[in-house]
Amino acid sequence: MSYPPFAVTVDIVWLTIRAGRLSVLLIQRANDPFSEAWALPGGFVEIDEDLPTAAARELAEETGLQILPEGVHLEQLATYGTPGRDPRMRVVSVAYVAFSPDVSDPTAGSDARGACWWAVDDLVAQDIKLAFDHQRIVDDAISRTRSKLEYTTLATSFVDEPFTVSELRAVYEAVWGVGLDPSNFRRKVLENPGVVVESEGRAPGDNGRGRPAQLYMRGPARMFSRPVERPA
Repeated sequence: MSYPPFAVTVDIVWLTIRAGRLSVLLIQRANDPFSEAWALPGGFVEIDEDLPTAAARELAEETGLQILPEGVHLEQLATYGTPGRDPRMRVVSVAYVAFSPDVSDPTAGSDARGACWWAVDDLVAQDIKLAFDHQRIVDDAISRTRSKLEYTTLATSFVDEPFTVSELRAVYEAVWGVGLDPSNFRRKVLENPGVVVESEGRAPGDNGRGRPAQLYMRGPARMFSRPVERPA
C-alpha cells in the first residue's frame, strides 16, 4: 500500500523582552513557498534525530542562535496538522516555545533572507502576515505565556540574575500589556515562598524610596501558592 508524501517539522516561538516590549524571533524566508514572508524559525526533522535536537539545529542554522542548557527555558507548545497548512505536502509541525532574557541579534542563515526580533505589537500594528499557520502558533504561545505568568514562576526566565522586583514586574507588564501597582505586585510575589530568594548586595541607584533596591535570585519554587492574577 502506498502513502502520499508526509513530513514532520519543528517550529520555535522564542519570546523575550526587548526595550520593555514582548518580542518574538522571526526569519524572512528566502525560498518558496511564502518567499520573503516572515515566519518562525524551524524546518524538517531528519530521519535520525529527535524533536528537541531538530529544533536546536534548525534554530542555529537559520538564526545563528543557540538554545543553551541554561538560560533558555524550552517547552513543547502543541502539534499542528491541519491538512493544507503547507502547500508542498502533508506536514505536521511540533511547535516549541522558548523564554529567555534579552539575547543578541540573530544572523540569517543560508536559507533565510533575514532574521530579527519583532515586537509583538509591531506585528499587529504593521499587519504583518506570517507564513503558513505561524500566526496561530505565535498567538497560542503568547496566550500560554500570559496564562502561565499567573500561577508559575515563568516570568523569572525573562530576567538575568540577580534582578529586582521592579524588573520582574516589568516582565508582567510587557507580556500582559497592562500597568501594575508596584506595592501590590511586590507583596504578591514575596508572599509566595520560594519564588525568589534574596541575593547579596543591592541594585545601583535607588528604588524611589531613597535606598538601593534589594536584589533577588530565582527560588526553588516552580508554582505560586497564591496566583498573581492578570487584571481584567
